[in-house]
Amino acid sequence: MSKPKLKRVPVFHSEDEERKFWATADSTEYVDWSKAKRAVFPNLKPSSTTISIRLPETLLSELRLLANERDVPYQSLLKVYLADRVAQERSAKSRVPHPGVLPTGPKRRGRTSRT
Repeated sequence: MSKPKLKRVPVFHSEDEERKFWATADSTEYVDWSKAKRAVFPNLKPSSTTISIRLPETLLSELRLLANERDVPYQSLLKVYLADRVAQERSAKSRVPHPGVLPTGPKRRGRTSRT
């Protein structure tokens, strides 16, 4: 069975126009993914977003002490800890929830009775 002929990717006049197109288009009609190669950008710095998070003062103090012992900024240490934990959670084979963490699932609306 032969592969269907690929469609030509349209010319886009803006990134927004391209985003809208790819949000609804089936890329397999335009790209032969069997010929794709992984791209590596070693010098590309990931973009970061500023967030605000409330931490107990004791936890922040402990984090600052640990960072000071390692001679690194505490925010950098926090990012390392978070990245390590996220990687650990993503690679876990069994999805046993951590105590205090609610399992994910469909959100319920309204009140439900618990009997």
